[in-house]
Amino acid sequence: MDGSGQASAVTQILGTGAKARIALLGCVAATLLPLASSAQETVPEGADAPPAVAPMPTGAVAGLGDVNLYPRRLVLDGRTRVATIGLYNRTANQGDYEISLIDMAMTPDGQLLAFDNGVDPATQARVRTAGELVRFSPRRVSLLGNEAQTVRVMARPGAELPPGEYRSHFTVVSVPPDDSGLSIDEATGAAGSAEIGVTIRPRFGISIPVILRVGETTLQTGIADPQVLSAPDGSKAIAFTITRAGTRSAYGDITVSAPGSAAPVALSRGIGVYPEVDSRAIIVPVDPAADPALLAPGRSLTITFTDDDFAPGSELARQTFVVR
Repeated sequence: MDGSGQASAVTQILGTGAKARIALLGCVAATLLPLASSAQETVPEGADAPPAVAPMPTGAVAGLGDVNLYPRRLVLDGRTRVATIGLYNRTANQGDYEISLIDMAMTPDGQLLAFDNGVDPATQARVRTAGELVRFSPRRVSLLGNEAQTVRVMARPGAELPPGEYRSHFTVVSVPPDDSGLSIDEATGAAGSAEIGVTIRPRFGISIPVILRVGETTLQTGIADPQVLSAPDGSKAIAFTITRAGTRSAYGDITVSAPGSAAPVALSRGIGVYPEVDSRAIIVPVDPAADPALLAPGRSLTITFTDDDFAPGSELARQTFVVR
């Protein structure tokens, strides 16, 4: 994916008076694991069945909440200044969602961190943000179960804007219902009339990058330091570094091939390297079905990074190495 998302949390006191409630708000980036299906959960007799979970639209991104976004990323340029992003409520329950653009930076290990989540000023300065250059509407939506809605996104770069790539992250956060139920102490019967109860209300979010390219952009990529890693359980992975230079991000698919095998030894799609980093460390798990002899010392492997962005299908970088 475009980078490993990080969960963050803040607390907020809700309400007034002796029985104030404290909510825990969590925002999770789009690159976290998709929702788990509830199909194998056991429902007690007489209880309501869990809401049906609808399949994701093709090309959608799922987070830990109940909403999907599609496409996985949005690129605007001189030819495309207006586009749409789809929101899809994949559950049977109605949901309310707030929409915003936030600024995030990539770390050399591929994590994406919001600026207010410990990103140092020097790294922030390397990110050309798009928040002031992109408009979108609406900013809050309410979706019925299994309902989708599009949000219109429009780029408005100024005539004097320097060439380059500008990026912010389109972020959707669920809005908890006003009735948050009982606090922990109320639920256990331990709360008194003058005590402060605690109610945990997670707010799940999901983000995708919105990229605006202005004028001519450049990109040079390479692959360095490839090696085969072995875990104690016998599983293997291919580790290497993608190097990047120029004014444009790299985004594409990684394929690791071996002579004598028609199928890739390892494959990872949607790898991004943003302009604020000069390199990104990558680890791609080896297909468990791959013949172990293909990764034996002395055998050769080829890592290919294929573009899925600026010129889809073109080769961004290739490196052949000998397994040690």
